[in-house]
Amino acid sequence: MSGLSKYSVPLSKVIEAEGYTKIYMPSNADEILVQAMEVSRPALMLARNDINFSPERIQFIGNSEQYYLQDLPREEIKKECVNRLMSKKPLAIVFSTSIEADLIAFFMPYAEKYKVPLLKSDDETSFAVSSLVSYLNVELAERESRHGVLVEVYGEGVLITGDSGVGKSENVVELINRGHRLVADDSVEIRKVSKKTLVGSAPDNIRHFIELRGVGIIDARRLFGMKSVKNTSRIDLVVDLEAWDEGKAYERMGIDEETIDILGVKVPLCTVPVSPGRNIAIIIEVAAVNNRQKKMGYNSAKELLANLGMLDEENDNRPTDLDVWHQ
Repeated sequence: MSGLSKYSVPLSKVIEAEGYTKIYMPSNADEILVQAMEVSRPALMLARNDINFSPERIQFIGNSEQYYLQDLPREEIKKECVNRLMSKKPLAIVFSTSIEADLIAFFMPYAEKYKVPLLKSDDETSFAVSSLVSYLNVELAERESRHGVLVEVYGEGVLITGDSGVGKSENVVELINRGHRLVADDSVEIRKVSKKTLVGSAPDNIRHFIELRGVGIIDARRLFGMKSVKNTSRIDLVVDLEAWDEGKAYERMGIDEETIDILGVKVPLCTVPVSPGRNIAIIIEVAAVNNRQKKMGYNSAKELLANLGMLDEENDNRPTDLDVWHQ
């Protein structure tokens, strides 16, 4: 991911999340908005090369920058280098824990002149950078909201979708009773945190609440305890619940893997028909474990067909005649 996100996060929230110490803040940190997912090390800028310098990024001063400035032969050159960097008005400067107090003090007059926030991290540069990048990838990620329920089942994030009244929330209560964890009910906020990873959460104002028809609103965290809820989860599988249709041919073997596109990421999809007498919660558990097995390279349907001599090894292990099996 590159460039600026259409979303933003206040610098104050970044400071709180990463535990930075404020050295100099020219204005209210709530009003300074971070939009760049990437962060930078300004070594090239200090060395008189401003190609591709991005002032909208948070800049980290680590040992490399410190040693470069300390080795400069004259004080005037050092001042020129720091002034060049600060005159670009980067969004903020973060010093790693190993930076000496004298160097931080050297930056202070330039920070005041150009109104650049100065912050201090308690971590070494590499850890501080990776932590902030991970945080910004979530906070500034492309996102959308979907109607459904997100629950973690045996460590797999399962997004349960379906028409209203099909039984999504009721089955989640059963899953919670069986030791699994609720992430979101009714509305799921989905963020694309990498090219292959989706993370789901609940809106803050409805987190941990479940609507049960005939009962009303319940607070899963208070009713079932902290072990029954989780704030976020990866989305590994989508289970779509639908009323049983006698005329529809449902998947019986599991050879072909259906997927659904969410924010450009292909997520495995399992369509489960709902009818009286079917324990959907147990079926969702099995679907979650089966999905994990497939990710680890094991497909039970292919193994069974291989044992029966019904796989065509020269044609990507396709079944030779599934009609025989279905009969």
